[in-house]
Amino acid sequence: MSRQTKQGEPLEPERHQCARVEVSSNHSRDRGSTMNDTTYGLDLAKRVFQVHWVEPETGKVKHKALGWAEVSAFFARRAAVVVAMEACGSAHYWERLLSGLGHQVRLIAAQFVRPFVTNKTNAANAEAIWEAAQRPGMRYVALKSEEQQAVLLLHRMPAQPVKIRTMQAYQVRSLTYDLGVVALKGWPALLAEVAPLLADPTRGPVPELVRSELLSQHEGLRTLGISPTLRTGEFVGRRAQVCALTRANSPPWCSPMD
Repeated sequence: MSRQTKQGEPLEPERHQCARVEVSSNHSRDRGSTMNDTTYGLDLAKRVFQVHWVEPETGKVKHKALGWAEVSAFFARRAAVVVAMEACGSAHYWERLLSGLGHQVRLIAAQFVRPFVTNKTNAANAEAIWEAAQRPGMRYVALKSEEQQAVLLLHRMPAQPVKIRTMQAYQVRSLTYDLGVVALKGWPALLAEVAPLLADPTRGPVPELVRSELLSQHEGLRTLGISPTLRTGEFVGRRAQVCALTRANSPPWCSPMD
């Protein structure tokens, strides 16, 4: 039964009062321990960056918009702090720059930031990154040196010539098929079968009006086929080097995630 006041008005049960006080006490204690190591949530962008942090002296929540050239100057004026960023484009560049200023940078995978996003604004993203960085069990993306990043970029470069080669092979195959020429599956078979028909006017039903253009596309397809093939062995040989560097240079708080 709830207690009654002298005027007869009921009071809340004691257990409810205690629970409310305990929650408030825990919130203050947790926030104070977080502010001892000031964490900045930095939302990366191409032009306008957003920073979210809590002032350790006052506990005031602050946001600030920064231009590309203002980011390094903003953090250069501050003592060593923890800067949390989402692992996205240019994240490793900013990690190296901010680490050079004495800060501790932590990269968080996008799937771990998404649950804390309240709305799709840059300021909300910065706050979500800050919130995710407070979690004690958070896993962080391994940081990459310039050498590691350069080798990984080399692995990505052949993807575009392969896509262009596939598109051009489909076009040559469809155009020659409209003219009654059927080639076997695969671009090497296409090169081997279509080249003699295009080179000799008497061997295939290809009009002279389009023969020269098809020959030009065929030669471009041959060039595109050589480039990725020659580079594959070189890139595969560097993959073991990249993995070894990643394991050796990862900080203890980082998990080897990409």
